[in-house]
Amino acid sequence: MKKLNIILTGATGMVGEGVLLECFSNPLVESVLVIGRKPCGHSHPKLKEIIHADLSDLTAIENQVSGYNACLFCAGVTSIGKKEDEYTKLTHTLTLGFAKTLAKVNPDMSFCYVSGKSTDSTEKGKVMWARVKGKTENDLGKLFKAEYNFRPGMMKPTEGQKHVLSGYKYVGWLYPVVRILTPNAACTLKEVGQAMIHVCSKGYVKQTLEVNDIVAAAKG
Repeated sequence: MKKLNIILTGATGMVGEGVLLECFSNPLVESVLVIGRKPCGHSHPKLKEIIHADLSDLTAIENQVSGYNACLFCAGVTSIGKKEDEYTKLTHTLTLGFAKTLAKVNPDMSFCYVSGKSTDSTEKGKVMWARVKGKTENDLGKLFKAEYNFRPGMMKPTEGQKHVLSGYKYVGWLYPVVRILTPNAACTLKEVGQAMIHVCSKGYVKQTLEVNDIVAAAKG
């Protein structure tokens, strides 16, 4: 299993922070470069940060993102209240702009994208966010030899996280029930982070990882 030097986005969100904590504790990870619009609020010997306003354009920091062999793209926005053109700009356009620079300077890197359960790979379904996520997955797959789409369902935060969705305190108690009754609909952020690290280190048999794949990959 190869050692990893990782670029990570979304560290000020619940998913990204949970994945970041796994990077800190996993011996396969040698370093983590967090790129975001504001500080992530963590410090660690492995951690380096670049504050960058526009994630869709890395031209100004292109020389600082070379030499990495993995990217864990955890940044994302909700589709609630957004029209398709706005959501497409904040999801597809931003992600592909970020990824194109990395593919240029690190063509052999592994790229993990946090998508969503029920994402529409056909890009033709009735659900707007699912179509946009599906197109994003498909276009990322054209940029990297090793590109993986993570489709988690309900996720349990890691103890000690600073950035947890406010609504989770009202529904978090449901997690163990969901995990028991519908195990393919729920996993922990610890499992998401571990799975990403293992997939980047040694690969996986599928390009798209549903919840059961995430749980399996987390075990190494």
